[in-house]
Amino acid sequence: MEKHVQQIFEHLFTRFDCLRGCEKEIASAYKLIEQCYANGGKLLICGNGGSQADADHIVGELMKGFLLKRPVSQQYAELLGEKFDNGTYLAQNLQGALPAISLGNHNALLTAFSNDVAPDMVFAQQVFGYGRKGDVLIGLTTSGNSANVVNAAKIAKSLGVSVISITGTNGGKIAAFSDSAINLPAAETYLVQELTLPVYHALCAMIEAHFFACP
Repeated sequence: MEKHVQQIFEHLFTRFDCLRGCEKEIASAYKLIEQCYANGGKLLICGNGGSQADADHIVGELMKGFLLKRPVSQQYAELLGEKFDNGTYLAQNLQGALPAISLGNHNALLTAFSNDVAPDMVFAQQVFGYGRKGDVLIGLTTSGNSANVVNAAKIAKSLGVSVISITGTNGGKIAAFSDSAINLPAAETYLVQELTLPVYHALCAMIEAHFFACP
């Protein structure tokens, strides 16, 4: 890791000492995401209830500036200026994006697929449709056993999509299909969720620093 990325990583454990047992897996998750974006891939993220809210939150931190400004390149800004009379405005109000999709947000598809086919396959169907080799699926399930998230992980593995799971202490069924299984040191749902947020905030900040911080 570069120095500025390493600093964010270490600060996570300074603030949350209880996460030190997850250090190796969090570092592994970071590397998977970094490689994904370096190779032009995208993140697919899924979960239920509060975990769905976390999936949306992650997308919000990746698709726009989080801790850093992410101006478009001078070359692209000039292109917009040449093509459109408001090109300067367009360039000034765009930010560098790290592609990420929250799979729980497609209500028509989710309800149609649940009604017509199988509720526990709604995320798997989207992974099958969106996923490409080199992409990463982040499965958020506090128990590790949410059937729709586990099935999504299985389809991801079949497609060459890497899987990061963020779960409670025992990892659950999804651990067997995870390239990086972050098993947080908590068992109750709300406690797992409370520890999930600082982990993905750190991952998002590290990824942003890698791709957008000045050398």
